[in-house]
Amino acid sequence: MRIAVTGSIATDHLMTFPGRFAEQLLADRLDRVSLSFLADNLDVRRGGVAANIAFGLGTLGLRPLLVGAVGADFEPYRVWLKDHGVDTDSVRVSGTRHTARFVCTTDRDQNQIATFYAGAMAEAREIDLREVTARAGRPDLVLISPDDPQAMLRHTRTCRELGIPFAADPSQQLARLERAEVRELVDGADRLFTNEYEAALLCEKSGLTEEQVLRQVGSWVTTHGEAGVRVRAEGRAPLTVHAIEVPGVVDPTGVGDAFRAGFLAGTAWGVSEQAAAQLGCAVAATVLGSVGTQEYHLSGEQLLTALRTAYGCRYETELTTPLRELT
Repeated sequence: MRIAVTGSIATDHLMTFPGRFAEQLLADRLDRVSLSFLADNLDVRRGGVAANIAFGLGTLGLRPLLVGAVGADFEPYRVWLKDHGVDTDSVRVSGTRHTARFVCTTDRDQNQIATFYAGAMAEAREIDLREVTARAGRPDLVLISPDDPQAMLRHTRTCRELGIPFAADPSQQLARLERAEVRELVDGADRLFTNEYEAALLCEKSGLTEEQVLRQVGSWVTTHGEAGVRVRAEGRAPLTVHAIEVPGVVDPTGVGDAFRAGFLAGTAWGVSEQAAAQLGCAVAATVLGSVGTQEYHLSGEQLLTALRTAYGCRYETELTTPLRELT
């Protein structure tokens, strides 16, 4: 199964604040916030939602197709992704703008304050998936993750016109999208990905109830942090999978992207949704134990051990063969 991942490609600047953001926010002054946090550490890492997911899929042995827009400074990043199994030949390089930047500060309670600069990502709307499929072949699934809003809409429309199954992952861009745009991105999606907060925001922005959303998608996959993940589809009981406990969380950045990579890899291998969600949780747990979104290594035995410990031997069986092929 060939998966194309469209969306942001960025450089992450990750900082840690040893205190608590909540202790610096004054309830009666929230309309005039002016704060500066002295960070203890700075890590500059590769990131961007689409690149993170594509990296995860590549490390799991798939060869995902990455589709997005970057600046001329992308070349070292391109080499890194190609070395990890990602097809980057459909990435558009801007002649005038820098690759997008994500600047994020995390406090001692793992709360985060972040700013995202789009940069070259604004040119993603110029990418035509028809040209991508002409070059690389027709993908079996297109994941439409946060990107330039017009690019997200264009890719969704093209998938419908070409009859290519697509998965919707609007997440961070929900705040920028209008009601009609949210509805267009969701309608007909093979899968819809959100976290718990985004699920509520999606309903508010679209004006749809959860039941109405479920009528429009194949399944709705919602992550709930430490509480795990819930998969719902119209006409069947919800599926709940608990998260894998991680002692000493290092950095939560990119954990949702890692879950999506694991879940989609399981889907590509044809395993059940339960096994796919469990694999997603195992990959997410690995990322929680490292700084940055692509600074981890996956091995089949490591993942099988995590799955066995968290879910028992009977849940490991479906994933044994594909995971043992990983080095």
